[in-house]
Amino acid sequence: MIYFTSDLHLGHHAIIHMCNRPFHNVDEMNKTIISNWNRLVHKNDIIYILGDIAHRIPITKLNELIKKLNGRKILIRGNHDKRYDESLFEEVCDFKVIKHEGLKISLMHYPLLEWPYKYRSGIHLHGHQHNTYEYNLSMLEKGIKRYDVGVDANDFQPVSLTDIIRFFGL
Repeated sequence: MIYFTSDLHLGHHAIIHMCNRPFHNVDEMNKTIISNWNRLVHKNDIIYILGDIAHRIPITKLNELIKKLNGRKILIRGNHDKRYDESLFEEVCDFKVIKHEGLKISLMHYPLLEWPYKYRSGIHLHGHQHNTYEYNLSMLEKGIKRYDVGVDANDFQPVSLTDIIRFFGL
């Protein structure tokens, strides 16, 4: 199975208030996000992290948390992804286009106005904005094939490729 997520902000106390996350403290947030992740993602699943896995956390603590996350992790760097053990990821890059059964999917931390294959049924997955799920519905209503995979828009859990394909009716 293939999954996507972004903007976990593990270890970031202020994000709870900045994004009105429903957690009492950072430990509760970290545990919930890790638990939700591991409930869905299994050892051999591929998961693309579209940036901002953590913020304002010591590198040793960050690496410990990353090791707790199931799956074959590919990091698309976000603006807060500065220090981590790269060996914990199968790949680290800034932008990537993946293909799945003829569907072309552009992956980047930031939302783009234009992306490869936009006019040929390509979709764009991103994070960064900390949107709610209503943003994704709004994009769909406007006919824009752009989807925020961030935890704030997806019940603090990864989104499967199957669910994204179903969402767009592809």
